[in-house]
Amino acid sequence: MAQFFSIHPDNPQSRLISQAVDIIKRGGLVAYPTDSAYALGCHIGDKMALDRIRAIRQLDKHHNFTLMCRDLSELANYARVDNTAFRLIKSHTPGPYTFILNATSEVPRRLMHPKRKTLGMRVPQNHIALALLEELGEPLMSSSLILPGDSTPLTDPYDIRETLEHQLELVIDGGYCGMEPTSVIDLTGEEPVIVREGCGDIRDFVN
Repeated sequence: MAQFFSIHPDNPQSRLISQAVDIIKRGGLVAYPTDSAYALGCHIGDKMALDRIRAIRQLDKHHNFTLMCRDLSELANYARVDNTAFRLIKSHTPGPYTFILNATSEVPRRLMHPKRKTLGMRVPQNHIALALLEELGEPLMSSSLILPGDSTPLTDPYDIRETLEHQLELVIDGGYCGMEPTSVIDLTGEEPVIVREGCGDIRDFVN
């Protein structure tokens, strides 16, 4: 049964953040707030936890998971970007955007799109998410908490616990954080491509 932590959205309690990171490092799945909606997260190196997210969301092998990063300094380890793409990312980070990028050879195959060799990356503007990432010291493998058959993410942490209490190790109550997922921008080609229009303003990516 999932544990339930109520964490202050503006001043996250360091004790609870540390306990949450311990759960993640031990292979636990966590539902946590971001600046767009609640998300599912697991340790980047844990294949079993990743497969559990796939099962919960009924995702196929072509789904692009997202690396949730604390800042852009982690970008070069996992993705290849040219100067134009980097400037676009920097000007919209942190924020409710997921960028589809070409993966580097450092990225395990299970984390990227099997044909295109791409992955999603983003830096959230949410105190709880950033505190988790800072304590973890590396990106968090993440996916929007959209259940099969739904078009929007779950928004109420109490509903999340009731629905997924036997499939998660932790639900973080960080208050309401919206019900619209990120805007997804593909930056792997010559021009940006809008994959999904969400809560991030996409005007800067449209010619």
